Amino acid sequence: MSQPVQRAAARSFLQKYINKETLKYIFTTHFWGPVSNFGIPIAAIYDLKKDPTLISGPMTFALVTYSGVFMKYALSVSPKNYLLFGCHLINETAQLAQGYRFLKYTYFTTDEEKKALDKEWKEKEKTGKQ
Repeated sequence: MSQPVQRAAARSFLQKYINKETLKYIFTTHFWGPVSNFGIPIAAIYDLKKDPTLISGPMTFALVTYSGVFMKYALSVSPKNYLLFGCHLINETAQLAQGYRFLKYTYFTTDEEKKALDKEWKEKEKTGKQ
């Protein structure tokens, strides 16, 4: 691509995506609310590698409910907040996975399997692998 064509493409991109409307959006709670909220799903995804004995069933249920409510809210407000919806969709998925791990370990794992899993997790903890 020649230099004038590259400049034109860059200018077109900047005019299309970096404009007053975009900058205006970045300085609203419609943007910063979901961005700051992304810590919850990031932590939940990170926790998927941790020992299932550390999972709180009531808290996981609360976060599943919370994300479900806010997914509905994100699509109910005007204008629709797709960033908030995406944040809570990711969180909902991660929390459901955590809930599955909690239920599986707490209710569907025999005592012998629990002892073996606990031993495995303690070994991982000692070696620093998770």
